[in-house]
Amino acid sequence: MIRRHFIFWALSFLMVFLNTTTFAQSNFDDVEIKTITLTNGVFMLTGAGGNMGLCIGDDGTFLIDDQYAPLTEKIVAAVAELTERPVDFVFNTHYHGDHTGGNENLGQEGSYLISHTNVRRRLSVDTYSTLLERTAEAVAPAALPNITFTDSMTFHFNDQEIIAFHVPHAHTDGDGVLHFPQANVIHAGDVVFIGLYPYIDTSAGGSINGMIAGVQQIIDLSDDQTQIIPGHGPLINKAQLIQHLDMLTRARNAVAEEMAKGSDLATVLAATPCAEWDTSHGQTWLTSDQFVQSVFTSLQDSHQGHSHQTGHSH
Repeated sequence: MIRRHFIFWALSFLMVFLNTTTFAQSNFDDVEIKTITLTNGVFMLTGAGGNMGLCIGDDGTFLIDDQYAPLTEKIVAAVAELTERPVDFVFNTHYHGDHTGGNENLGQEGSYLISHTNVRRRLSVDTYSTLLERTAEAVAPAALPNITFTDSMTFHFNDQEIIAFHVPHAHTDGDGVLHFPQANVIHAGDVVFIGLYPYIDTSAGGSINGMIAGVQQIIDLSDDQTQIIPGHGPLINKAQLIQHLDMLTRARNAVAEEMAKGSDLATVLAATPCAEWDTSHGQTWLTSDQFVQSVFTSLQDSHQGHSHQTGHSH
């Protein structure tokens, strides 16, 4: 399944993560928002950027993530194909712009914006990614989540329980995962990347150990019928997520083994500890070296204590 979808996701990633705004802008015209029905009233939506989730019913419309601002009109049109109700709630799984870019547009239309408290905090200031060497500017006040949580919150909506919970220090320090127990669906946000090296935003409190723990949490909530929406990549099941966890764990251990020899980053990179995944994971988004660097940095940070990670100021 992953291999079949690989070219599609590769092209998506090459487009959305190129730094040239004009290039990306011209390509938004060609983006199609596609809808995948998971259960009655619960859907996965794809376009450019992070995968979206959607829950519709008599109570209203609950959207998970909103991709880029130029796509809002297309996203709203895709939702309108399924329901006459406007978008009542938008849940941001974390602060990155390919998941929050539509916030201002939807907020101005009356949607309530929801996230972990760290998402609002990071969106409100300029942030810098050391790994990507890129600055994201603070968003407009109208794009800031106006409902935030710290540990978990539950929505009783459209005959569903939608349980949102925080996964600490995984992809970022503000990751929210959403569990639909009745529908047996989980939206993992960027705690899960499928078919490409995951981005661990160490500048924003992300860590390989937190990501591994977060993936394990999702596995523990799943059974063989659970449908899991990753932040990036195709829809997966529990068995595929277990394979992904194995990759993360072995990659972490391989880097740690090199670090235990006293190796600095350059020496660890030269040892190519993640070479076995380069063909399957390394041709679309992050290079193997970038992934290894993020693992190295987060393991280095963990040795210095969690207080170092939470002490970042951006």
